[in-house]
Amino acid sequence: MKRILAVLACAALGSSSLAAPPATAKRPVTDNYHGVEIVDNYRWLEGDKGTSTPEVLQWTDEQNAYTRSVLDGIPGRDKLEARLRELMETSSISSPRMKGARYFYTKREASQNQPVLYYRTGHSGEPVTLLDVNTLDSKGLISLDWYSPSDDGRLLAFGISRAGDENSTLHLLDVNTGEWLADEIPNKVSGVQWLPDSSGFFYSQLEDIKNAYSRQIRFHKIGRHHRTDPTLFKQFSTTWGPFASIDKDARWMILGYWTGTRSNDLYVVDLKKWFETGEFEKRTIVEGKDATFSGAVRGDTLYMVTPYNASNRRVMAVDLRNPTEENWKELIPERKDATLTGVGHAKDMLVASYLKNASTSIEKFDLNGKPLGAVELPGIGSAGLSVDEDRTEAFLSFSSYNTPPSIYRIDLARNSRELWERPEVKVDPELAEVKQVWYTSKDGTKVSMFLVHKKGIELDGQRPTLLYGYGGFNISMTPSFSATLFPWLEAGGVYAVANLRGGGEYGDAWHRAGTLENKQNVFDDFVAAAEWLIDNNYTRPQNLAIQGGSNGGLLTGAVVLQKPELFSAAIVAVPLLDMLRFEQFLMARFWVPEYGTAEDSSQFSFLRQYSPYQNIKDGVKYPAILVTAGENDTRVHPLHARKYAAAMQAATTSDPTDKPVLLWVDMDGGHGQGKPLSMRVRDVADQQAFVMWQTGLMGAGKKN
Repeated sequence: MKRILAVLACAALGSSSLAAPPATAKRPVTDNYHGVEIVDNYRWLEGDKGTSTPEVLQWTDEQNAYTRSVLDGIPGRDKLEARLRELMETSSISSPRMKGARYFYTKREASQNQPVLYYRTGHSGEPVTLLDVNTLDSKGLISLDWYSPSDDGRLLAFGISRAGDENSTLHLLDVNTGEWLADEIPNKVSGVQWLPDSSGFFYSQLEDIKNAYSRQIRFHKIGRHHRTDPTLFKQFSTTWGPFASIDKDARWMILGYWTGTRSNDLYVVDLKKWFETGEFEKRTIVEGKDATFSGAVRGDTLYMVTPYNASNRRVMAVDLRNPTEENWKELIPERKDATLTGVGHAKDMLVASYLKNASTSIEKFDLNGKPLGAVELPGIGSAGLSVDEDRTEAFLSFSSYNTPPSIYRIDLARNSRELWERPEVKVDPELAEVKQVWYTSKDGTKVSMFLVHKKGIELDGQRPTLLYGYGGFNISMTPSFSATLFPWLEAGGVYAVANLRGGGEYGDAWHRAGTLENKQNVFDDFVAAAEWLIDNNYTRPQNLAIQGGSNGGLLTGAVVLQKPELFSAAIVAVPLLDMLRFEQFLMARFWVPEYGTAEDSSQFSFLRQYSPYQNIKDGVKYPAILVTAGENDTRVHPLHARKYAAAMQAATTSDPTDKPVLLWVDMDGGHGQGKPLSMRVRDVADQQAFVMWQTGLMGAGKKN
């Protein structure tokens, strides 16, 4: 009943802003870490073993009510949301996957909550609707997580989940008839690999949906109940675990096992032998190395991409009949001026994608590693290539900050290119000016940063500026188009994206320089970016906001504590924040190789130094902060956001009517994947209105 009353109170508040956040009880719990006592005042907000209790749910509803009262009361928010809805109610389309004569792709039209899966027969054929998940749920909460057509394009495996939990259930569909088959496999299925005759497939799933560390590799024969599917390999550690791929002829399986976030072992399995005898025998390709290894097979050769002894990555040819390291052959050497991000396989060639200064370039090679020239791109930006090893036809997706997403059909042999599809956008991309700058971090390291703003704006040192960062897991921040950024640009704001250490923009060494005991480098890089923007007359602390999500939420959650005087506001989205307890919840032990664990005395030392939750200090005038989380998040537990928000609300001396600490927990959402359009519009409007308000862009009469 109390929770119902809280929800009714939230609805009754409307746009009437509350003066202060609801009070949160302190119930201290003391932990001893290697002789150091740490007090946790808000342990009760973790719930019961990570599950929300009625008391926690009521507290969350009260916090949500407070947050809504503040955000909905920001002058101009309604107008901004209407503009964002207009921008987000435009179509979007993916690059097609080519299987047989069919071309599979997803497209979301205007106001649809979720993308629809289509196919065309021939690249210019009439679109046929294959799967519309919008018809499966009136609220748009069911999402298509992935899909995998068979090689002949006759059958389709796909995964759907609900309310952002990402626990995909596999279903099968007959493409010719559009009918769903009886086959259904639960428990977070992924990694489907079809047999060439479409009679079955290999797949990955969790043995126990409640145990994130129970992934297994199995084989499914069409028409057979999944309970009788043979299990070929099981996870045996708390890393990301096993993954598998097969070649086009199902002759070989490449079996990998993640030993960390930057390392994996790799094996080969003779599938011909397994089909004939049932013996699943793996032979070692590489084991025990502190590097990643991946690739695809053609014939008896694995074309393996690795940073092993080559920080910017190279391609090695591995003979699967004799796969030991001494028999590897370097095919495409490491480049010192660019980082190899992946290799695609087209007919008679390899297509290598590189990042050079955080932007994409693509090069072609024959199967012996001989260069065949570059794939010409429309400009400087981010590009991806959809290829198939039986054809030179490919589809190129391209975008930049001022270039809308475009998909081109190209012929890799003839170097031809034609526009296949470009959804219309309701902004003028020519309005934006983009440049890249370099700045110096605390330890002297040079770091790159993209700057986007309206052409011709005056740099008066007072520009409302939004600085974005991530800095982890080898993930690169490259130029990409977002129509929802344009209200910010149109109003005269500056948008900045820093390529922090911990990311993958500059190779494996760049990633390692932002992990474990080096994590402080990421925060220092971000602070240095903010200081550069101030020193170079773009902005000042009163007009500077920061934004990050997930690992980026850890970033902003930490930096706002280390340098509170440097920022006006921070978005801390779906964050990790209690770094002394993070690995105890959901799948977070996957990330111990990236962050470390407080269970280790040496790692506890550096985690304690930066862990945001434990470094909140009473009596500090903190900036305005909006913390977000998803109740159904299966990656990062919402307890991080809850505990951090409660502690910050109690600690800050800032006036809550001027610099509030807000918490928004989406009760129908997860980490972000699969959110329906309506919820995404609300979230973007919340965050943009918040930073516009706090940086003076909303209703402040700033000159453009």
